[in-house]
Amino acid sequence: MTKGKLNAIKLKKVLGVAFGISIVVGGTIGAGILRTPGSIATLLPNKTLILCCWFLTGLYILLCANSYAELTTMLPKAGGAFNYIKRAFGTYVGFVTGWFDFILNMLGPPFFCVVLGEYTTLLFPALKGHNTIISLSYLTFFTLINLPGVKNGSTTQQITSVLKIVLLLILVAACFIAKPVQSSIALHAQTVVFNGALVIAFFKAMQLVLSTYDGWMAVSFFAEEDTDPGKNIPRSYFIGASAVIILYLLINAAVMHALPLSAIANSPLAAADAAAVAFGAWGAKFINIIALFSIVSILNAYMMIPPRILFGISREGFFIKQGTYINKGGTPYYCMLICYVLAVYFIVYNTYEQIFSFSAVMLTVVTGFSFASLIWLRKKEPNLNRPYKAWGYPYMTILALVVTLTLFIGFAVSDLRSFLIIIGIFVVSYPLYRLIIKANGVRVEEG
Repeated sequence: MTKGKLNAIKLKKVLGVAFGISIVVGGTIGAGILRTPGSIATLLPNKTLILCCWFLTGLYILLCANSYAELTTMLPKAGGAFNYIKRAFGTYVGFVTGWFDFILNMLGPPFFCVVLGEYTTLLFPALKGHNTIISLSYLTFFTLINLPGVKNGSTTQQITSVLKIVLLLILVAACFIAKPVQSSIALHAQTVVFNGALVIAFFKAMQLVLSTYDGWMAVSFFAEEDTDPGKNIPRSYFIGASAVIILYLLINAAVMHALPLSAIANSPLAAADAAAVAFGAWGAKFINIIALFSIVSILNAYMMIPPRILFGISREGFFIKQGTYINKGGTPYYCMLICYVLAVYFIVYNTYEQIFSFSAVMLTVVTGFSFASLIWLRKKEPNLNRPYKAWGYPYMTILALVVTLTLFIGFAVSDLRSFLIIIGIFVVSYPLYRLIIKANGVRVEEG
């Protein structure tokens, strides 16, 4: 097939609510939920406060999803947030946030492949020392699954997400059925003293929890491939996010039922300790299996997301023309191959961790601009078709924006180096932006 024919094929409208829910659940729940209970219990040694922290962060995610549902259904285009931001604030801001979003999501596949390599060697000790080869094998395997077409990726996502949920529910049920371990240590922290230190600890815990919720906006990247985005996308957002919140609360409650807080707080993998209580000697293996399926599901999601962002920014003239090519199955073919090559580089040279340090700052930049674009587009283009309108607008959207700005300021203060890198990228990006739009003949739009 020639490049011209590849370019003529459009993204296929074959996705629905089932995929939308599975990409939210599968793209959000990873190994983080198995690791974070210990860190949270160290900061908040009180069961009620811990559950409140997870619940309130979940409410924030629903708040965000409420505004994103309007944006996504208003402009159901591949690539997600940069489409709304460009429409509201002009070509340059769209260019920068589009590339920020791509970099953020491009880090997913190499990271998850490396983690999968680690868990695989735990299950199969004979493979120890071959982590890089195992990681590259996972990357290649899931690239080959998704390359032929979107239906393959969609089916894989739904199957792996269901398996992940089933395994997690088995863990939850087993922990509640098991006889809980009694602590020999007096829990002095059960009497909570509300002071400044506790408030700071609570917000630190929320930052950790927020990282486990990252991925809730995954459905926005596939809006153009949805058969009925006006109906399906809001349902996908809210059902998917609600399912994640309920699962997270159940997992935390189950772990705290099986183990005393003193044991959870001192454990780097509290879920494994809880599984040991529930399953005995099989506990460690069961947790490894859960972790494998959790990461496989999230890896498949992130194999699909970056190529669609790259396709979207290519179509706007922010990248090479080949980025707009699509194969018969509806896959952004060249974009996926480019992402594969980048992921191989990150895995082999272990360079993705150098970028992770400022990825949280980039995330708040993208989401902050997204909420601001909703507010601005309501004023700028009040008659734009909006199949779904954000509940409680403008108050809920303003609240989401304020919380996001607070997180951005918090990250900037706690990690000045990352903040300065982001500022530096903004400065350097402008001449590159001018060069690219001139070469591609892009019409500049002002906000």
